[in-house]
Order: sequence, then structure tokens, then C-alpha cells
Amino acid sequence: MEVRVQGRHARVVRDGQPDEVAVEEPLEIRVDGRPLVVTMRTPGEDEELAAGFLYGEGLLAAAPGFHPCLDANAIDVAGPLLRDPGERRFYTTSSCGVCGKGALEEVAVHAPPAPPGPQVARELLAALPDRLEQPEFARTGGLHATGLFDAGGRALRVREDVGRHNAMDKVVGRALLAGELPLHERILCVSGRLSFELVQKAAVAGAPILVGVGAPTSLAVSLAADRGLTLGGFARGGRLNVYTGAERVT
Repeated sequence: MEVRVQGRHARVVRDGQPDEVAVEEPLEIRVDGRPLVVTMRTPGEDEELAAGFLYGEGLLAAAPGFHPCLDANAIDVAGPLLRDPGERRFYTTSSCGVCGKGALEEVAVHAPPAPPGPQVARELLAALPDRLEQPEFARTGGLHATGLFDAGGRALRVREDVGRHNAMDKVVGRALLAGELPLHERILCVSGRLSFELVQKAAVAGAPILVGVGAPTSLAVSLAADRGLTLGGFARGGRLNVYTGAERVT
């Protein structure tokens, strides 16, 4: 089957008829020429993705530079990093091995407790998913989105990607490159479920409120409570379930 890539979407044939699907390609993130990680992503905003990923992992404290790279599916970040990424331990600790407690302790190293942040009406938070501009999702039905909003519910930035974590990294990475971190007065909204990793990235970025269309996981709720975030799920139809940080919801 021929797949014709056209930017963020590709043209294929389904049931004898033309159709459009989201593009998924690998991106190798290098640091000073040294391969670090490969992620599957939708091409575009690769510098944002790399910066957001490294910041969320506690490997960057400021906006990085980038080395020239001729490979379309690679990006080379200018180091040095804050620490050797080989020391990264998000799910294992010497005290408890593989467990939720170890994961929470690791995030706490890079994410201080959330600031007071804004107080926002429940109705406004519930409406945020409807304000996520998702043109590529409308075209293909195959992308996730993360949006950055101000306290009044105005969309400041939206990114789409086949990976929900990548969409979050692109939003955080753009904020890092623009000198907008920490996100103390901002709200993050995601188009899907609320996983531990998304709460982790929001916490490290300093966002006090995270809202999602879907359900949270148990560890996501535990982490949000531990870091003092407001976590809202099932934001749809004008309704919102608030799991943690209800003091920010009016």
C-alpha cells in the first residue's frame, strides 16, 4: 500500500476510498551528538518536544541551544545536562524497588509543591476541552492535544501529537524556550486520560491545575495530591470531576 505523507497527515486508501491518517515517525533526541532517546511523534515542533522532554525529566533548568542536524528524524540538543541521564530512576528506588511510592519520591526531587495559583469556576474548567483547537484530529481522528490556558480560559497555545506525552512536552517546551516557566498562573488541559506521566510533567512545569477529558489513574491522583495540584477529569458536557486541589475550584 502506498502511503503519501503530507506534513502531519498521510493519504492512504481505505475500503477502496482515499482516507487521511496521522503521521507517526521516530525522533531521536541527541545531546551533543550522543543519542539519548527515541520517541514516536508527529513531525513538527521538534525543538519544543526535545526541550520539554528533557525539562520534564529534570535534565534541563533553562532553555537549551541546538546543534545543526541534517537528519529529519533527529534533533541534537546542546548540553551539558544537569546530570547524567544514566542515573535516571523514576520507578525504582533503593528503599522500595518498583512501586508507586518510589515514583512519587522521584518526581518530588524535580517538582516543588504547586503554588496557590488561580481560583477558577468549575464551569470554566469543564469547558476547556471544547476550546482545544485540534485541526489535525478533525482531519484524521488520530492525535492527542494539550492546551495551555490563562485563568480566564483563553487558549494561549495548543499542540497536537500522536503521543499524548509528546503533546504535553511540546507545550512545556515552547514555554521553556519562550522564558515562560514556571506556569504558576496557568492551566493545562489534555484531550485524553490523565496518566501519572502527564501529572508529572505538569508538576515539574509548575502548573497548579490540570484538566483532562478522560479519567485519571490511581497514581496520577496520588501524585497530584502529593504535589498539591488541582486534578480534574471527565471534563465534558459542562461537568467536571475534581479529584484533588478542590480549593482552587469555585
